[in-house]
Amino acid sequence: MIQYLDNIHHKDSKNFFLIAGPCIIEGEDMALRIAEKVVELTNKYNIPYIFKGSFKKANRSRVDSFTTIGEEKSLEILKKVGETFNIPTTTDIHENEHAALAAQYVDVLQIPAFLVRQTDLLVAAAKTGKCVSLKKGQFLSPESMKFAVQKITDSDNPRVAIIERGNSFGYTDLIVDYRGIPTMREYAPVILDVTHSLQQPNQSSGVTGGRPELIETVAKAGIAVGADGIFIETHPTPETALSDGANMLRLDLLEDLLQKLTRVREAIL
Repeated sequence: MIQYLDNIHHKDSKNFFLIAGPCIIEGEDMALRIAEKVVELTNKYNIPYIFKGSFKKANRSRVDSFTTIGEEKSLEILKKVGETFNIPTTTDIHENEHAALAAQYVDVLQIPAFLVRQTDLLVAAAKTGKCVSLKKGQFLSPESMKFAVQKITDSDNPRVAIIERGNSFGYTDLIVDYRGIPTMREYAPVILDVTHSLQQPNQSSGVTGGRPELIETVAKAGIAVGADGIFIETHPTPETALSDGANMLRLDLLEDLLQKLTRVREAIL
């Protein structure tokens, strides 16, 4: 996928690429602050980087959960991040009409795991001509992602990648089956979504839990089995984040992780 992004740096470094940012756009200052730090680190370690931030969260457990500071406002912030640092940006879309809207502001359209079988949504994303990343549903086999990829390529868009984000393990946990990564790489580049793979959904409080202490373990294993990219949500203070704080990586811990992952990548090449 990254070969289609003209504004991505370190494309020829042979390193994994990184998708990182806050779960949701909380404001311009915070988005720029996070992007600035991650750009600094990815330049230091020669990692191709795509900034991620949701402009709206539609799949919340509770009706009173935070969803957006404003759709247009959030998309404008994503655009400013991309222009300020000359980097590609990505956001997730939930409705067919979001595809054309978000495509005016970002470089990569992300399809959420719960919606990856929605043909009309995938086709709408593909027809924008933007890169499309498909999150594998927690309920899907790796082999089934072949058909999701085909929905994009059959819409005359080869710019597609798959995101692994764990499989449902009982009602309140997820587990990553690393055997699926080489399988899905037969269809498209594969990105391991480390932080969402460590979620603990369906908690009695209606707020998703997480196991952030395992981020390094899961990420190392993903690189070791050949993941093309790593997806990490990060925030200066996850405990105050407006969405998914329970499984995010604290921003000041990111450098140590990237340094270790780069060494794992070097070891397997």
